[in-house]
Amino acid sequence: MEHSPAAARLTEAASAAAQHQGAGDLLRIVLVVMVVGCALTGWFLLRGYKRNDD
Repeated sequence: MEHSPAAARLTEAASAAAQHQGAGDLLRIVLVVMVVGCALTGWFLLRGYKRNDD
């Protein structure tokens, strides 16, 4: 078995990860839209419970 230095293994792993990064951007966009949508839905639903004490 051939010994390879750690830097060579890290470089190889980084290049392999860069080649297989297909749905990363789409997943990020979906998650951001989902979080913003949940926050807006919560705000919309909870604003009806505000009391106006006159």
